[in-house]
Amino acid sequence: MTAVQSSAEDRGGELAPEPRHSTARGRPSLLAVYVPAVAGLHLILTLAGLVRTEFRLNDLLIFAALVACGAVCIEASRRLGMPPGVARDLLSAWWLPAALLLPPLYALLIPIPLQLLLQFRVRRTLLYRRVVVTSALGLAGAATSAVFHLVVPEPLAGTPAWVVDGYPGIPVAVGCAALFTVINMVLVAVAAHAADPDARWRAVLWNRESLLLDVVELCVGMLVAITCALSPALLLLALPPVVLLQRSLMHQQLQAAARTDAKTGLLNAAAWQREADTELSRSQRTHDPLAVLLIDIDHFKKVNDTYGHLVGDQVLVGVASTLCGQLRDYDVVGRFGGEEFVVLLPGADTVEACRVAERLRGRVRRLAVPTEEGSVGVTISVGVSLFRMHGEDLIELLAAADLALYRAKQSGRDRVCLPAIEKTG
Repeated sequence: MTAVQSSAEDRGGELAPEPRHSTARGRPSLLAVYVPAVAGLHLILTLAGLVRTEFRLNDLLIFAALVACGAVCIEASRRLGMPPGVARDLLSAWWLPAALLLPPLYALLIPIPLQLLLQFRVRRTLLYRRVVVTSALGLAGAATSAVFHLVVPEPLAGTPAWVVDGYPGIPVAVGCAALFTVINMVLVAVAAHAADPDARWRAVLWNRESLLLDVVELCVGMLVAITCALSPALLLLALPPVVLLQRSLMHQQLQAAARTDAKTGLLNAAAWQREADTELSRSQRTHDPLAVLLIDIDHFKKVNDTYGHLVGDQVLVGVASTLCGQLRDYDVVGRFGGEEFVVLLPGADTVEACRVAERLRGRVRRLAVPTEEGSVGVTISVGVSLFRMHGEDLIELLAAADLALYRAKQSGRDRVCLPAIEKTG
């Protein structure tokens, strides 16, 4: 399914590496305990399955065919381009059939080659995230396989009665597909929440769009499983529609990505300015207050130089996620490039704008981004400008916010500032 979203947000300021996988109080973080536990359970069950499973040629051929089909989909993703944090890969269409049709060992194994392909062919991510996703998929698939095989002991024996007769095989298969989704979602969500304890559970568990995509993936996976049960050769007919559906989904996501920043999923500079101009025009008509926050991650270059650009990207994603989690749905947040973010707050006066800016600063300061060497802490500086008080149009407001941000930097960073001189007249 989806990879672990970067719920481990970053915090700016003086770069403060903490002890490897530890909290500020010296105790192991939940993430440092959880990731090895999930990966270890996956490894133990896989080794036990290798010892206990009877290997049959037909099972091995079907497993190889499903892996090959998944690899084709991954290659299609690579050629189309997969926007970070947006695209879905539809790989459930291949590992769900492995869980339903083959012994549990194969459900434990199939995520490994496919996730390795994703890591090296499509998009690299932090190793612990890829490990969590792989193990979660394997454990969810193994549980699904074990439950389904209790009802249908030999899903591939002869003419599959569970497909032909329909009952109880099809309802049980649908229930097992839902079980697969729930287990996988919970295992990944726990890791995401451990990386960012301040995140709301609902935010890391699901949203309406992801739920709809999960339903689509599971329906496709069920159809592929039924097709494969009737005849593995029919996978050759199932593959093109799945790839076409994947291309269609990704085309829509790529259209959305044209107005978003690829690394953070926020509005890019051009899209933010268009939406900000719309809100500014509304405030001019209604005489409502409006504020602009210009946000910069302190010492971000030091993060890149010390930990590498991959960790730097995770810092950007983490800060972006924190901003979105603390702002209202109708606030306009975007990335201006580099380590700079911008927020427009409709209806916010001086007091409200400074209160929001301080809340954002405090939230980012509490976050830590896990790395393979430890965790990274960062802070942010914020410049605030107010409509009419500091400018009458977007250019003036941004210039005033930039001046305020410069004051915050000069005053020691990790603080919120207003411009020194207010616009008069």
